[in-house]
Amino acid sequence: MNLLVNGDAEKGPGGTAEPVGSVVGWGVRKGAPALIGYDVGDGYPTPADPGPGAAAGARFFAGGNSPLTTLVQEATLPAHGATGHGPVDAGRVRYVLSGWLGGYAGQEDGVRLSVEFRDRAGNPLALSVLGPVTAAERGHATALLERRAEAAVPPGARSAHVQLSFTRSGGGTSNDGYADQISLALTASGRHK
Repeated sequence: MNLLVNGDAEKGPGGTAEPVGSVVGWGVRKGAPALIGYDVGDGYPTPADPGPGAAAGARFFAGGNSPLTTLVQEATLPAHGATGHGPVDAGRVRYVLSGWLGGYAGQEDGVRLSVEFRDRAGNPLALSVLGPVTAAERGHATALLERRAEAAVPPGARSAHVQLSFTRSGGGTSNDGYADQISLALTASGRHK
């Protein structure tokens, strides 16, 4: 089960290349993102470009017109038991952070997806980072490529801070870092550590 809200950019305002002021489920910390429809064309990803295919839905995240756009979402981890020692603290819960990340043609604009697990006081315990996907990795084509990381949720973790950071690295006004199907899922490993 995905702990994130609106990881597929389908909810709320958007659908064009114009930036939006808010994104359902996400906090806009910097810049102004765009939730662009796969039907917009004009060089943006379409269903014909490499990407999530049938799972894509109608829209994807982009960096809008800002040099740096940052979206964040906080996810509370499931209850850890009445005694305070549940599956997370026993090392029996694993996470999968995944997303489709990409960019435009030969440009190096990109997006980085990260999750930072935090303890009850908000102190960081572990960090996992995906991306950015380079132009060379995309074959200098407009594309979104799947990236994922999997590991044990650190004992003591009570929340997960998920961040999407879109960076414009070249010329032009558009921040052509693209992302879709962002997910943070937990599974029980069944093993004690």
